[in-house]
Amino acid sequence: MPYWTSLWYVWLILLTTFLLLLCGITASCIRFCCRRKRFPVETFSRHPYDQTVITVDSDSTAHSTVT
Repeated sequence: MPYWTSLWYVWLILLTTFLLLLCGITASCIRFCCRRKRFPVETFSRHPYDQTVITVDSDSTAHSTVT
């Protein structure tokens, strides 16, 4: 039966898995900390101008005189 120290590929897989888990935990902690420090964002932006909507009725006098 081979010894664990001679199975270098098993150690490589374990080290890679550990590093990926460590990077994921670190990234999630950084993301959580940055999200807490961020200022609240306004959901609806206010526009400095007014919008006017003009509706055109199909039964208007201008439409009946053109056709």
